[in-house]
Amino acid sequence: MKKINFKDLILFENEDYLVVNKLPYLSTLDDRHEAQNILELAKKYTPDAQVCHRLDKETSGCLVIAKNPEAYRNIAIQFEDRKVDKIYHAVVEGIHEYKNVLVDRNLHANNKGIAKITKDGKPAQTYFNTLNTFYTHTLIECRPITGRLHQIRIHLAYLKSPICGDETYGGKPLYLSSLKRKFNLKKGTDEMPLMQRVSLHAYAIEFTGMDGSKIKVTAPYPKDFEVLMRQLEKNS
Repeated sequence: MKKINFKDLILFENEDYLVVNKLPYLSTLDDRHEAQNILELAKKYTPDAQVCHRLDKETSGCLVIAKNPEAYRNIAIQFEDRKVDKIYHAVVEGIHEYKNVLVDRNLHANNKGIAKITKDGKPAQTYFNTLNTFYTHTLIECRPITGRLHQIRIHLAYLKSPICGDETYGGKPLYLSSLKRKFNLKKGTDEMPLMQRVSLHAYAIEFTGMDGSKIKVTAPYPKDFEVLMRQLEKNS
């Protein structure tokens, strides 16, 4: 991954918080396989930076960073009390009409970082709403109440609407040839999926600042998600 200019990622900043638009494939915390991660970049920008929550490596979008210990404590309590509102957008397989559908299924993560639904797991709840339907796919708004590992991905798989590109939980890569009726691939080339990752984006986050005011931030889609949406709209 090329050298990242941290300032370019900042969506919101005040004296206590930064909200960045995390790039796909950029780890939130230290990753021995990568030279850069969000925490390290944030600390160079503001020395006391602490990441307030995590996004999967492949997931793009809103990530909150506290600039001082008091700010970190303030939002940590809000996460604990489930007072932080998070909205994700996911492109899933099939046509689905969800209107405030709640999935309330406990999750357990194993030591390999794979989670599954089990009644002995930790409580996990997510609300789902359909935003748009296409030819054979749906754009879904996901509002997680809890913050378990891979929660949205597993809950959508449970609803039989796995996220495109999420092969860990039953999703298949999405190819342009499956959308375009007259699709011709150049001879001797392999078709690449429209998106090389799980089609999930942390679209918005809302929490309370140190002065009691509401902070709401929205993250524009990264390039790959934008291209995917354009192709879905064009070929639906």
